[in-house]
Amino acid sequence: MKTYEDLAGDGGSNIVDQVVSQREKLRGRLDKIKHKISIMSGKGGVGKSSMTANIAGCLADRGFKVGILDADLNGPSMCQLLGIDNKEKLNIDKEGVDPSIGALDIKVMSMDSLLPSPDSPVMWTDDGASAVWVSTMECTALRELLADTNWGELDYLLIDMPPGSDRIDNIRDLIPELEGVVEVTIPSALSQHIVSKSITKNNNLGVKIIGLIENMASYICPHCDEEGALFEGDDVKELSEKKEIPFIGRIPFDPRISKKSQSGKLFFNDFKDSITGKAISQAVDNILKSIPNT
Repeated sequence: MKTYEDLAGDGGSNIVDQVVSQREKLRGRLDKIKHKISIMSGKGGVGKSSMTANIAGCLADRGFKVGILDADLNGPSMCQLLGIDNKEKLNIDKEGVDPSIGALDIKVMSMDSLLPSPDSPVMWTDDGASAVWVSTMECTALRELLADTNWGELDYLLIDMPPGSDRIDNIRDLIPELEGVVEVTIPSALSQHIVSKSITKNNNLGVKIIGLIENMASYICPHCDEEGALFEGDDVKELSEKKEIPFIGRIPFDPRISKKSQSGKLFFNDFKDSITGKAISQAVDNILKSIPNT
């Protein structure tokens, strides 16, 4: 048996050329995309994925070419949110994989499109694998999803991050020109406590924070448009001021956002003139203000 120390060079694996080739392939894809933005939250259950989908819908409605990388590998939801039938087989050729096309022609790459059935879980390896090994496989999967997808020319690529703040390191390594992250929270004290930690980590890492969105800021009655409290908690705008980051906006909860819209796809398709739709549009205005050359 030989160890790595006994092998000359790379032992014939050609690993260096493989890594260089993969990086060049990734770079070729990313160079065609003008702006890359991560949407994240330290806390799950704050509507981050729904917010990502509707921000993408708003950008597409304004004429931008938009794509979404569903980086929540273990809990992908973009196909459902954008009306994509994940039973449809992806087109694969020598140039790569064509992304799924969702509402408003938004391009989507998600693990949901690669699994055998809608309720299939992601199984990384046998039981007993270390967390480090699983994290390595997740990073590899993200790299391949970015590099192997035929994104084409895009104005915006939104990365829907998994809950927590531990995967932003991987994304920043893969996309060093990342414009920054949009943090999403809800008014509850628990959510703000956890999201505050995520903001602190990003600041410590030097990751630009585009701003903070307060989702589910209130409840909008779909019948009378009356607004009422949904959660008790501290003022999210005060959190943004404390952390010295921009406050992007308050997004009221409209119960129609969790249902299939009249078009069968995306809330913003049919309700952009609603109170919540206008709030999403205003949040997108504030995001674009922080991005040069938009």
